[in-house]
Amino acid sequence: MSDKAVEDLTLAEAKAELARLSAEIDAANLAYHGMDAPVISDADYDALRRRNAEIEARFPSLKRADSPSEKVGAAPSDGFGKVAHRVPMLSLENAFEDGDVTDFDDRVRKYLNHTGALAFTAEPKIDGLSLSLRYEQGQLVQAATRGDGEVGENVTENARTIGDIPQTLIGAPEVLEVRGEVYMSHADFAALNVRQAEKGEKAFANPRNAAAGSLRQLDASVTKSRPLRFFAYSWGDLSDPLAPTQIGAIERLAAMGFAVNDRTRLCAGPDEMLAHYRQIEIDRPTLGYDIDGVVYKVNDLALQRRLGFAPPPPGGRLRINSRPNWPGPICWASTFRWGAPGPCRPWRACVRSRWAASLSATPPSTMRITSPGATAGAR
Repeated sequence: MSDKAVEDLTLAEAKAELARLSAEIDAANLAYHGMDAPVISDADYDALRRRNAEIEARFPSLKRADSPSEKVGAAPSDGFGKVAHRVPMLSLENAFEDGDVTDFDDRVRKYLNHTGALAFTAEPKIDGLSLSLRYEQGQLVQAATRGDGEVGENVTENARTIGDIPQTLIGAPEVLEVRGEVYMSHADFAALNVRQAEKGEKAFANPRNAAAGSLRQLDASVTKSRPLRFFAYSWGDLSDPLAPTQIGAIERLAAMGFAVNDRTRLCAGPDEMLAHYRQIEIDRPTLGYDIDGVVYKVNDLALQRRLGFAPPPPGGRLRINSRPNWPGPICWASTFRWGAPGPCRPWRACVRSRWAASLSATPPSTMRITSPGATAGAR
């Protein structure tokens, strides 16, 4: 039945198909997010989610209470303490062609009734493990993985062993939750696998799995022995705004001592957004770390807030993902659902290529482009 076109499914077949898809997607999420050991490729994973979304769109009355379209990540492991995210940590979904970048810009403008200049930031999406760092009065008090987006794993002691993560901040708001990605460079990953071989231990499959598995250790000394890095790119709970713009907020995080990606650019519109994506794709073999996309965000944070909370929302995120064998971008448009049932909050958008899937009907405010050859981690 899984090969049958969605438009040809009967009501009963659609219900059975949604049950099958829910089970397969849940299993894939658990393997990827919970066990750091993906069992299917991005292409297969995205195809499952795309089919699920298409069936739900054609048969809305059959949408399950546990629909994959309303979930992010996987439940936290029982081995760690639980941390409830004050601001949900959410993921990106998928999209279709170069024109969706222009469509993204057009829909954001239309929703905002905005005819003037509209700038976006563009930054590489590091292929690692999402981490939230909470600082109170300038002191690191908690670190948590994304988990299912609402509740993550407490990995505070492990995070303290990562050199890129400051223990103390100067000039920070009283409460500051910094979001970013834990990753491993190509050189460090290769050296780690050499050490694994010398000890007669199993080699890691890829840098993303190595980074995620290293952070999610019950023994912090194991984490300390692994060459983990951290890029900051966003924030969650805040007592005071960091800046009026996305680029200004990133610059402020850098001034506080966080590593931020030096390939972040301010783009005046779709042409510059696509040009930066293509340049990153060209440079990707020499970056020294894996990426699974480029994220675009509306630079004006006041506009982000309007896009994120105004009903009805204009969408979620739009991401462009290139083909595994890079001849040029092939893009699809997608939506981003903010976890639990309820309205989408559209202040980011993302576009993905051949591995991506579902079509967005509403305009988001941030966007991501994904690169060729990324591991099964662009979820």
